Amino acid sequence: MDSNLYVSIGVKLTVALIGLLIMTRLLGKKEISQLTAFDFVSSLMLSELVGNTIYDDEIHLSHLVFALIIWTILALGLEKFIALFPKISRYAAGTPDLIVCDGVVDFKAMKRNNLDFAQLGMLLRENNIFSLREVAYALFETNGSISVLRQKNPEEHIGNVTERQGGVSLPAYIIENGSINEDTLKRLGRDRKWVDQLLQLSGIADHECVLFAEWSDSSGLYYQLKEKKKA
Repeated sequence: MDSNLYVSIGVKLTVALIGLLIMTRLLGKKEISQLTAFDFVSSLMLSELVGNTIYDDEIHLSHLVFALIIWTILALGLEKFIALFPKISRYAAGTPDLIVCDGVVDFKAMKRNNLDFAQLGMLLRENNIFSLREVAYALFETNGSISVLRQKNPEEHIGNVTERQGGVSLPAYIIENGSINEDTLKRLGRDRKWVDQLLQLSGIADHECVLFAEWSDSSGLYYQLKEKKKA
């Protein structure tokens, strides 16, 4: 391989890196967490663009610079255009979706965003929240993160506490969308009979009508029933 080719690849890589950093700053994206779906697609396109030009002898440095400039102009122009027309913005970048409203989980919103309770729990823990009883409102953002407004007094909110053993313990979902989580029960050293007794104490005849049930040894049971289907 010609030494000039090594030099050409090194120069293209350097220019591409500088160009991508400049473009990122111009678009105002300081963190990966700020990237929207459009930004993610744009980054994939840029990676293809840069990758295909770096190792091609027939594509000169000027071509790479030209491509980066054009793509930056297009991206900036599209963002400005979207800003002028909010309706287009909602389709291009999406809108935040209310997952929890006034302490009540919107399961339809969860399904729209392909979220299950395990993922919701992970997102809440990233906000230093370990129990749904602490959540008043939760917005699922367009970048995949979640924004949470806490309850003023979680103990006074809906749900039912059937046992208290003091101390602090990690809450766990024992029921998700009407299905008993056997793995969680095994970890807790409990069984389905215990779940049925717990629900009966709360006036619930069947676990299948429970959207979710959360248990902790320190705070007891917290649950939400499924919405009744209209006839």
